[in-house]
Amino acid sequence: MSATPLPEFTRARCDSGDATTTAPPELRADSVVVLERPPDSGAGAPVPVLVIVVECQRRPDERKRFSWPAYVANLRARLECPTVLLVLSPNRAVAQWCAAPIDLGWGSLVHRPVVLSLTDLAPVTDPGQACAEPELAILAAIVHHASDPAVLDALLPAIDSLAPAKGTLYADYVLAVLPAAARKYLEDAVTTGTYEFKSDLFGRVFAEGKAEGRAEGEANSVLLILETRGITVPDHVRHRITSCTDLDQLATWVRRALTVTTAEELFS
Repeated sequence: MSATPLPEFTRARCDSGDATTTAPPELRADSVVVLERPPDSGAGAPVPVLVIVVECQRRPDERKRFSWPAYVANLRARLECPTVLLVLSPNRAVAQWCAAPIDLGWGSLVHRPVVLSLTDLAPVTDPGQACAEPELAILAAIVHHASDPAVLDALLPAIDSLAPAKGTLYADYVLAVLPAAARKYLEDAVTTGTYEFKSDLFGRVFAEGKAEGRAEGEANSVLLILETRGITVPDHVRHRITSCTDLDQLATWVRRALTVTTAEELFS
């Protein structure tokens, strides 16, 4: 084995051989999945066979090169089974940074993360596949909605195939993440009957999302009229206007905003 030169240093000191810490820094991965099998004896707790540490990384962060190996080592020691780090990244450039091997010292121990770029996900356009793999269909729709609108058509049956609680959660997530043009595409499909939901619940989620968007627009109109007329809008009035979701009430405030002399008169 070839000799490895030491790095430049000014002194050497002896430290404790205790590898534990009395006040360890908080290390918290985004998600941890443990794969298990039944015990050999047929009784007792399941036996972990693989730990998958999942991290979502949006941009390069040099600190992760120190914390990621700690996630793997600590979980491996605690669960006593193979452990792998899976990093999800938004694009290939970030994925390339994440995939760089992490040398823990002199090349004697190198950690290699497993990296998946979301841009590598294939579009899911078949409704049957979308229903069978709804989570994959949702991710594919978020990534490919601009280049392949068919992923949005497959998204609706994917959400409809889920249990009500999860379907509502994912529908809210989709509406929060997708840009306005994609949201409108989905909302039009619901309101025009292009896709008929098995349950009114999911259609109502999208319809409510559209109603919230209209309420926001009406609230902005009230504020714009008041500000254009030079009327000061206190914070408590602004909060009451922007938090209102009643379209009829907002329409009344729009009309009143044209004639009131103070912002508080809106509520008279």
